[in-house]
Amino acid sequence: MVKYSPVALRLRQLADGGGRAIYIMYFVYSIFNKKHNKIYIGQTINLKERLRLHNEKGFSKSYTSRFDGEWVLIYSEETENRAASLKREKQLKSFQGRQFIKKYIPR
Repeated sequence: MVKYSPVALRLRQLADGGGRAIYIMYFVYSIFNKKHNKIYIGQTINLKERLRLHNEKGFSKSYTSRFDGEWVLIYSEETENRAASLKREKQLKSFQGRQFIKKYIPR
């Protein structure tokens, strides 16, 4: 069973009106743009919304908005909290992490 950050859990309880606890899951993800053969690695709470924003150029002047073509999700994993997702994101952005991600690029 995954343990969740007490701070994240309490923030979510407050957002929910102080009632029941809602667990916040973070995701580390990698997306791929076949047209330009580019990979992007990031982290988020809402994976579906983040992918939509990448494809609709919702982040002006960002790395992904520089390239036309569709960004597709090629890899994701859940983490227990934001600190863990940032740590994992950094690992995946390393040379060995990028080699790991490249195995998931569709051919």
